[in-house]
Amino acid sequence: MRRAGVLPAPDPILLADAALAPDDAHDRFAAQVPALNAVEHRPAAVDRTVGARLRVAAWNAERLKYHAPSAALLRGADVVLLTEADIGMARSGNRHTVRDLAEALGMGWAYGVEFVELGLGDARESEWHADDDNRVGLHGNAILSRHPLLDPVIIPLDAGGTWFAGRSGNQRRLGGRMAIAARLDTPRPLWLVAAHLESHSDAADRGRQGERLVAAIDRLVPAGAGVVLGGDFNTTEVAGALDAPDAVEPLFAVLRDAGFDWHRCNAPGPTQRTRPDGTPVPPFAKLDWLFTRHADAEAPETMPAVDAAGAAISDHEVVAATVMTGVAAERQQTASIDA
Repeated sequence: MRRAGVLPAPDPILLADAALAPDDAHDRFAAQVPALNAVEHRPAAVDRTVGARLRVAAWNAERLKYHAPSAALLRGADVVLLTEADIGMARSGNRHTVRDLAEALGMGWAYGVEFVELGLGDARESEWHADDDNRVGLHGNAILSRHPLLDPVIIPLDAGGTWFAGRSGNQRRLGGRMAIAARLDTPRPLWLVAAHLESHSDAADRGRQGERLVAAIDRLVPAGAGVVLGGDFNTTEVAGALDAPDAVEPLFAVLRDAGFDWHRCNAPGPTQRTRPDGTPVPPFAKLDWLFTRHADAEAPETMPAVDAAGAAISDHEVVAATVMTGVAAERQQTASIDA
């Protein structure tokens, strides 16, 4: 997989042709967009050593439109597993939202493209920005970190093309659901994974996406290494309880059987909230989760995604927890051997 300091912008002529192409032409156009097979990888300005604890936050930022309140909300995190972040979209000010947020937090980042947007967004966004144009048109997921991120890689969660015919209004897209993974430079390996499962789906399909995700993690991560997995899993059947969600969402049985725990790193309760335009409306589900494997966690929290005035900046709350890295134990053991 190609890694770049800056992802190549798609050819605007190619995107214009794709927007008018037959519904079965997705793969032909997607193969001509290098950004769909690359990771934008930039280190933090200051190289910090990983400590014994990491505060990890996972957030679906819904385009990451609100820069200053987003930075304020995530100020206490060491790692952010970020989903739904734009680069060069009119709906988010045609900014590189990930770079702006990472630099405000003093973090580096690894970003992967989930979709190349062929329009202005969903029906609401298309109406709001009807007189604007996208400068780049990228939408995806990222890992932000105060510490060096190594070996970033994209994990496809479907075959792509589901949204090419337009699943919501004129929201036609190239690409497919994906996760992005990277590891931290620690004595005991620790991998970070930000995932985004399909929203226009059902519980059985989410279980199948979970199987693909687990299989990829098992291929990528050495046995016994720690994993922190987080993101938007679109678990619409779960109202917020942490006990036995696998009764309605097979995804949890898949993750449990693969050794992942969610009880110690999630607070109970839903993670949706209403935007200023009045959508979505209750009842709400718990869509967003953290999972750990071979890594202890504590102090789970659901953080309201609002600005200083209490207005929503996403339709998803932030989920966060403190993860024990094992660094202190490894250093103590090394010191004993050296002595």
